[in-house]
Amino acid sequence: MDESTIPLRVELPLATNLNTVIADRLRSGPDDVFAEVPRDGAWLPVTVREFDAAVVAAAKGLVALGVGPGDSVGIMSRTRYEWTLLDFAAWAAGAVPVPIYETSSAEQVQWILSDAAVTVLVVESAENAATVAEVRDQVPACREVLVIDDDAVGRLTAAGADVPDAEIERRRSLATLDDIATIIYTSGTTGRPKGAELTHRNFVSLTTNTVPEVPEVFAAPGGRTLLFLPLAHVFARFVEVLAIRSGTVLAHSPDIRTLVDDLGAFRPTYILAVPRVFEKVYNSAEQTAAAGGKLKIFRWAAATAIRWSRALDTAKGPSAWLSVQHKVADALVYGKLRAKLGGQTRYAVSGGGPLGERLGHFYRGIGLTVLEGYGLTETTAPTCVNRPAALRIGTVGLQLPGCGVRIAPDGEILLKGHHVFRGYHNNPQATAEAFDGEWFRTGDLGSLDDEGFLRITGRKKEIIVTAAGKNVAPAVLEDRLRAHALVSQCVVVGDNRPFIGALVTLDPEGLPGWLSMHGKEPMSIDEARTDPDVLAALDEAVTRANKAVSRAESIRKFTVLDKDFTVENGYLTPSLKFKRAQVLRDFAPQIETLYAPSQDRESLHV
Repeated sequence: MDESTIPLRVELPLATNLNTVIADRLRSGPDDVFAEVPRDGAWLPVTVREFDAAVVAAAKGLVALGVGPGDSVGIMSRTRYEWTLLDFAAWAAGAVPVPIYETSSAEQVQWILSDAAVTVLVVESAENAATVAEVRDQVPACREVLVIDDDAVGRLTAAGADVPDAEIERRRSLATLDDIATIIYTSGTTGRPKGAELTHRNFVSLTTNTVPEVPEVFAAPGGRTLLFLPLAHVFARFVEVLAIRSGTVLAHSPDIRTLVDDLGAFRPTYILAVPRVFEKVYNSAEQTAAAGGKLKIFRWAAATAIRWSRALDTAKGPSAWLSVQHKVADALVYGKLRAKLGGQTRYAVSGGGPLGERLGHFYRGIGLTVLEGYGLTETTAPTCVNRPAALRIGTVGLQLPGCGVRIAPDGEILLKGHHVFRGYHNNPQATAEAFDGEWFRTGDLGSLDDEGFLRITGRKKEIIVTAAGKNVAPAVLEDRLRAHALVSQCVVVGDNRPFIGALVTLDPEGLPGWLSMHGKEPMSIDEARTDPDVLAALDEAVTRANKAVSRAESIRKFTVLDKDFTVENGYLTPSLKFKRAQVLRDFAPQIETLYAPSQDRESLHV
């Protein structure tokens, strides 16, 4: 593929690879803090020199275990410091790290280990090891399974004690920009996951060009970021490399239950998250305010933040009176919200789905600018991202250097550039189907405005065609409904049906706060799904969501399911995208009830 027509800020020599990223940091500041690691209630610093030495020691262990250049090394773990260490140890050994979600089933593990021919696998826990043991006899290429909680890094270090430094130095120079750096298996909303082969060019060139393109975030002095999204996902993996390239101090938080505490203790300057995290932070803050009798103040402050942010995009800017209100709201509400993120977080990068204009303006209004971006596993995460100096809320921003975007006649977003993967592992047919000449078919629908800002409008394969022939993009309605405190997931249906309907699940975390806020006694999900007040609130939420679309596209009926969609029950991927085809299949009877003759023409719910 020829990327020469798409300009880069920084061109790299062909001999560059991901080991160069660490080498550059080591030359520029060997005693700078590379990362901070939680130990006994404190964050202990690890210097660049210390990290590099640990990487070399672990890489020697991989060599001693028989890992050769180009071999695959699996990592199955939550997001933690050891993952980043093992990632760079595999690259230092000339190997190809292959991430596996720690929530993966034995069948999924077997497929990835077999397809990628993983030779050595490092898992986080005994529980992960037990999952692997179920299929170990079906993956003969996997010679060794090490457990992080059982000192896997120490065992590697001991095993490699006799491997000479020169061997690691030799292996670090083997890969070029065009060699495979990692194979990341797509979450698989339908069918068997495909392994996207991402190259050293994809990571090194993209991060090298992103840092100077968004300097306010990634090149600011004293930069710190806390990774809490799964490192098995390309988004967190890209930021792992980006942080090292930019000089950001890196930290990891493996458990969402301790995230608030970790944010407060580590105090990042920027974070990355998916839209659901921002929705939950907002809903939690609203419920906390209600529990403290300050709901009216919170809602006034939230509305003020949104008005103030919108005014920033006008020629006149916020009025004097609005600015006064904003300062009062900051003292009463916004400062407390920023404190929950550590107190010095000024930017967040959001990806994995649309954030929505309301939340985008709310967060900018409270002092946290969310830079929404767009990308896929096959594009090493970002293709576009909003910048502090070029921000258009409601879009996913301008293209990054070296990243090309065009819109096909049918509205599909096509991508080309140094960030696009080289193909699907062992799957030439899928690779051929994924490209239109030089351009990668994303499957997403969107539009470009006159200044180049990209707006996502839906998924090509998810377009619903009603019996009347109306094309409906479900994402618009689904995203708006999920923003409600009561709603966890929403699946819009209506293909070949007379009107649009929806399946809704209640949020088990949001329900107690909502009930308390409205003076109601605690109740179970099953009780809540038939409660008149809950249903009335959902009716209102659906009515508000319908205002974003035409009458023909609006939700006419919805039903509340008796369980949520989760990773554990198989309806969500590890990156929190629901498996639409599986939901439609398993909940076919509930969908049929939406279209059964009804005597109640006023209520939206059935």
